[in-house]
Amino acid sequence: MIWIQEANIPYLNKVEDLLVEEGKIKCVGREKIQTYILEKKAEYRIVKAEGLYLLPSFVDSHFHLRNPGFEYKQTYEEASRACMKGGYTDVVAMANTKPVVDSCEVLKEIAEKSSAYPLDVYQVGSVTKGLGGRELVDFEELMKYTNIFSDDGKNIDDEEVMRQALIASKELGFLIMDHSEPETEMVIRNLKILEEVGGNLHFCHVSRKASVEAIVKAKEKGLNATLEVTPHHIFSHSLSYRVNPPIATAEDMEFLVEAIKRGYIDYIGTDHAPHTCEDKKKGAPGIINIENAYAMVRKIFYDNNVSWKEMVELMAFRPAALVNKKRGLDEGDVADLVLLSDKESVIDPQGFVTRSKNTPYEGREVRGAVEMTIVKGEIVYDNERIATKSN
Repeated sequence: MIWIQEANIPYLNKVEDLLVEEGKIKCVGREKIQTYILEKKAEYRIVKAEGLYLLPSFVDSHFHLRNPGFEYKQTYEEASRACMKGGYTDVVAMANTKPVVDSCEVLKEIAEKSSAYPLDVYQVGSVTKGLGGRELVDFEELMKYTNIFSDDGKNIDDEEVMRQALIASKELGFLIMDHSEPETEMVIRNLKILEEVGGNLHFCHVSRKASVEAIVKAKEKGLNATLEVTPHHIFSHSLSYRVNPPIATAEDMEFLVEAIKRGYIDYIGTDHAPHTCEDKKKGAPGIINIENAYAMVRKIFYDNNVSWKEMVELMAFRPAALVNKKRGLDEGDVADLVLLSDKESVIDPQGFVTRSKNTPYEGREVRGAVEMTIVKGEIVYDNERIATKSN
């Protein structure tokens, strides 16, 4: 039993006490908690949260687990620890593993191995076998384990393959997450196919103003299209550091922030992609993001007067719904929670818990840190800055 005291819930504009028991939020409000504890005569732990912010935990709509096959970049354990440190309790994991996630056997293996850790992994299946872009997977068979498919990391160049995949997504009710490269050109092409045949299409890591504008127009037509942006694409511009899509211009970056303020963006996905130093030197695209995503996003939101409510929508509520979960701070809700500070800090890759340190942002100023992460009522990360005691 955990009693969180005097936590600031910014998106609700109130300070509140919460009692967590048996994995859920049992009581809200100090008087109600005191009465319940007296009746139960149970032991409990106090978390003094005065001056901190309490939110439902984050869900990452775009994550690279690196397992199976690339454990030298990141193990299951490291992925879980990094997510807990970053305040993420759930991730949507991409299919570009080795072997590729194009069979039920690989899906079962990931489910079994990841279940040993607090992180809840929602594994995506590939759209095409081996990410080859030619032969579609057996969607109906894989839907026993997943309802999301993506060839992320590679573009589906063949228009007919994309057309048939979208038709299947409409008929069977699954979602395709699209890696468009070159970005705007392929976004426009795939939106045309979507308009022709229907289906359910999500655009990953959108970085360009023109891409967002095209997707917004498609939404206005009633097409089932969604999009995400990443922390690095709203945090920086004109960097040569290799990621896909590239970090764009100042105009693009500023428009992405404006698009968030206008409500055009559906999710913030980290595109957390660990690499070794050797792989980065060889040109591997990708950035490690999950441990500092909150601090990067909070910095941009603070500087641009974007509300806490919008942050919770983009990082918790909407991506949770993507994996058929509910986030909230009401009685009866699952106690997947984060406590956050809001002080200025800097990014320090040497403090990352994963072996990969691939970021161009060492020493960059950000805002805030994750102070505690709670998964199903259990404290899984505590940076020891919070005074706690047992009673």
